[in-house]
Amino acid sequence: MTERLEVQRAIAADAASVFGIVSSPEGHVAIDASGMLMSSTGEPATAVGDTFTIHMDREALNDFPMGLYDVEVHITAFEQDREIAWTIKGQIKPQIGHVYGYRLEPIEGGTLVTSYYDWSEIDPQWKEADIFPIIPESALRATLGILARTAAPGKPRPELPAD
Repeated sequence: MTERLEVQRAIAADAASVFGIVSSPEGHVAIDASGMLMSSTGEPATAVGDTFTIHMDREALNDFPMGLYDVEVHITAFEQDREIAWTIKGQIKPQIGHVYGYRLEPIEGGTLVTSYYDWSEIDPQWKEADIFPIIPESALRATLGILARTAAPGKPRPELPAD
């Protein structure tokens, strides 16, 4: 059974521009396709261990009636302009332990961005609940589309490198 989703998109912006968006709390909110992220508090991530707060509303998923709530984003991987990943700490106990992230690879004319969502190491209680993935692949793809529109408005996608 798959416990990880990955999607890619070539974006006509350099890696530093893309990374600036995906490492900032405001950027997370701006590019979210799930509709759950409402606003944020905190500074952009600069290292593993950094945190910031995202103010959420689960109504968009129409699955659990949680109302308005906050989660703390904990940065678990950080390589400037190359990769950022995080896990979420919130009200739910035990903490779930799923990981979201972006890998950035410079390509001619822009950046190849890989968005990933990994729930392979979640708490056993949540594995047994069989509710993953919470965010579908289509939302990851849509978020990359919004990221492209945000980082490189109106610019055509660069060609992907040949294998």
